[in-house]
Amino acid sequence: MLKRIRIQHLTLGMYVHDFCSSWMDHPFWRAKFVLKEPKDLARIHATAIKEVWIDTSRGLDVAAGVQAVSRDEADFQVETEFGMLDMLMPMVAATPHPQSPPPAPVFSHALGRAPTSISVELQAAASICVQAKQAVVSMFNEARMGQAVNSENARNLVEEISDSVTRNPSALISLARLKTADNYTYMHSVAVCALMVALARQIRLDEEQTRLAGMAGLLHDLGKAAIPLAVLNKPGKLTDEEFAMVQDHAVQGYAMLKAGDSADAAVLDACRHHHEKMDGTGYPDKLKGEEISLIARMTAICDVYDAVTSDRAYKRGWDPAESLRCMAEWTNGHLDPRLFQAFVKSIGIYPVGSLVRLTSGRIGVVIEQGQQSLISPKIKVFFSTKSNQRIPTMVIDLAQQDPAEKIVARENPGKWNFTDLNELWSGLAQPAC
Repeated sequence: MLKRIRIQHLTLGMYVHDFCSSWMDHPFWRAKFVLKEPKDLARIHATAIKEVWIDTSRGLDVAAGVQAVSRDEADFQVETEFGMLDMLMPMVAATPHPQSPPPAPVFSHALGRAPTSISVELQAAASICVQAKQAVVSMFNEARMGQAVNSENARNLVEEISDSVTRNPSALISLARLKTADNYTYMHSVAVCALMVALARQIRLDEEQTRLAGMAGLLHDLGKAAIPLAVLNKPGKLTDEEFAMVQDHAVQGYAMLKAGDSADAAVLDACRHHHEKMDGTGYPDKLKGEEISLIARMTAICDVYDAVTSDRAYKRGWDPAESLRCMAEWTNGHLDPRLFQAFVKSIGIYPVGSLVRLTSGRIGVVIEQGQQSLISPKIKVFFSTKSNQRIPTMVIDLAQQDPAEKIVARENPGKWNFTDLNELWSGLAQPAC
């Protein structure tokens, strides 16, 4: 049984199920754990958090007479899911779907820009990932040796990524999320580039602005080339000195690009300011609100999304839908709320790869976005919670189903331990990224 209690009633031995706050507000890399250490309890009391959810089936209960709101796990999941919809749907509904963009210029790439299905585009995206990783590794190595980054190579890569996103935005964005912890620094640049292009098209930037957005995404973390790999890939907590070193990557990257004398001003700005926050508490220059450029604000959103959904040396990546729910809370001071609305529309409330439960009790993974509705994607179902066993896979298009069948909750992949989840949605046994 889950119970929502005030912080003053939290004691050692309780199982913390969730903090009633933004992920940014609590001092732990995870939100579910048994509270064992007095120092951890003290750290919680030192925050602004007022309430937490505890799981009495996995830890101590509250003392008799203490008031608490109770939920079972199923109700909690539904409440959480519809809480996310309550936050996101007014946002996305307020922004009308853009009109069809004017015909795009034709590039010389083999596949062009004609729309493709996600199954077809995933094959092309896998090939792009391999080439992109090699190109980004080369750029980082050039930067480490003090050489100017080859902007022409970067431009060609941005165009390849942009073409893939134009053909089908979900494929490359989703595939790049499957990067390994060792490849994170390089493939993160590719993923943010793709997310930036999708967001730029959602807010209807022109071709040149979209190219700049993609370039900013590709080069925003170039300063990490100055950080030792042992620090970047450290599985444990960083020391204060190491943390300052990592924070300095924004200034380092700006200096590297400035020295190359070929990067556009907008790209330079995004590289330096993608960790600024709307309330002025970011770094390195503590800019706030409109002082932060449009492309830098876009980069902040795309950077955070890919970071929290990716496996790192010190944590597992979050489910895509859960990540959006948390990010919706961070629009109060951290992220630009209007741009976040557009970002959600560009990838969906339930992005490809999200694990969800349907009204029927079946569990499936989102494999493609719906054309008309953000809450009616295509789902590949493969498990029944009623029989608690696998069922033959079946693709369900929620836009074509009886209204009674819909998504009622997101599911935590870690709870179910489905080892083939990525293969189920991607169709690729070994994703190239």
